[in-house]
Amino acid sequence: MSSQSVRPRQGAFRRLFSSNTRRSSSEEQPILPRMAQNPPQEIALLTGPAKLAAVTQLVDKLSQDLTDINLLPHQRDAALEELKVYGRDPRNADPIFTKKGIETLTRHAFNSPSSTTSRNALRCLCNALLLQESCRQMFVDLGYEAKACNKLKNDSRDDEFLVSRILFLTTYGTNADLTELIDKHHIADAITKNLERHAKHRATGKLATDPMEDMALTETLKLLFNITHWCKDRVSAFTPAIPHIVTILCKGTFQTEKPLDTPVGSLVNVLLNLDVGVKEAHSALYPQAEPSILADHLVGLLARSKAAYSDNDYDSSVTPLVGVIRAVHEHAPEDVKAYIRGALLPTEEDRKQVLGRSSSLASWLLKNSTNPSSPELRNIISDLLFDMSDKDASKFVENVGYGFASGFLYNRNVPIPQNATEAFSTTPGGVNRLVNPVTGQYVDSEAQPQGPAMSEDEKIREAERLFVLFERLRANGVISAENPVRTAVEEGRFEELPDDYNEELD
Repeated sequence: MSSQSVRPRQGAFRRLFSSNTRRSSSEEQPILPRMAQNPPQEIALLTGPAKLAAVTQLVDKLSQDLTDINLLPHQRDAALEELKVYGRDPRNADPIFTKKGIETLTRHAFNSPSSTTSRNALRCLCNALLLQESCRQMFVDLGYEAKACNKLKNDSRDDEFLVSRILFLTTYGTNADLTELIDKHHIADAITKNLERHAKHRATGKLATDPMEDMALTETLKLLFNITHWCKDRVSAFTPAIPHIVTILCKGTFQTEKPLDTPVGSLVNVLLNLDVGVKEAHSALYPQAEPSILADHLVGLLARSKAAYSDNDYDSSVTPLVGVIRAVHEHAPEDVKAYIRGALLPTEEDRKQVLGRSSSLASWLLKNSTNPSSPELRNIISDLLFDMSDKDASKFVENVGYGFASGFLYNRNVPIPQNATEAFSTTPGGVNRLVNPVTGQYVDSEAQPQGPAMSEDEKIREAERLFVLFERLRANGVISAENPVRTAVEEGRFEELPDDYNEELD
């Protein structure tokens, strides 16, 4: 899709975005004033026609001030503050959401020499673009992309938060030219510089003292995610941001209710969009001093996430994380690959019972590789397990058991290996132990039947029952495979024994 074409409405695209990042309440609600900075006097809120009259008067006053300066700085800021409060509820606030209202706010936001006035106007503008989708195209039509990108370069978390949110909102339902933002207005440089600032602050591992730090970081990551989603041919422009993202993710400390809440989940999501396979990113992803630091952090996040989320949340929350682990594994040096495989593939302890039955992370992955409630997670887990088996069907069956491997191989049209149903051996600690190829369990750990052995007549009746059942399933189209007993008969490999046959005489 061309970056110049109109992108979908926010509601439609939100479904895609929610599968890759979780939104905080600050992302869904109009912006509240920063009470720590010169708290405004109490504003007596009007309603109904009185509110409409007040909003109309404020917009007219601020619009006139642009051509004939008639307000003192504190009067201008007070008017914008009052307009912001009224603008949180679009009812009876129509003048804000008109072309005149948006242009008035935009000019105060990006042309004012006062940072206070600029930010007051930016907050009003953010609320307007959030609440009324039509206002986003009005803003784009004003042509303030260059000034927005320049303001994004300021070393200010307030400016970073506000401008990033405005630009993020214009990626929904507008014809904003994102390619031009990258090529002409150098938004990639601005975003990378802001992430570098966050990385320097987070490298110490201390919690941010200003809540605006996390909020600004989240808005930057959301903007980066959307741009790299829509402009895949310009993703390389954001490669310099990868080291900073890795630093924030691995060394940052965040107070989140769940492991993948923002901004942690957003950090993971943008890595999913970036090209982690390029040579320039290798030293950041696998630093010489600690090559497994990112892999270890991602695996740790996955281990914490398996207990923190339910089946209904897996696709939206955990799937991107598994996707990033897969990408990191794909391009990793051998020692890092070995670390990831050791953490995520079944171990000797897991094989003491049927695979997928233990409480380990490897068992959780196996169980969810067939989870019908989370199809996206199910598919990405199977892809990861296959990759960790060197994309070799025989190794794949050995690693996860034929029971878990068969569906994946069938759906990918990968030939089933000839030894898929033959027991194989492993040598943990130098001890050779046979493994059941279907369940992946050690044969010597399998539970033995407690009842008496079947008689010959029982065996014959059971074989006949299975033969009839197989034929019935085949006739109804449930399965397409040929009945192995029928095939044996047709190939002359089946011999009918006489009634007086004695097996002991053979």
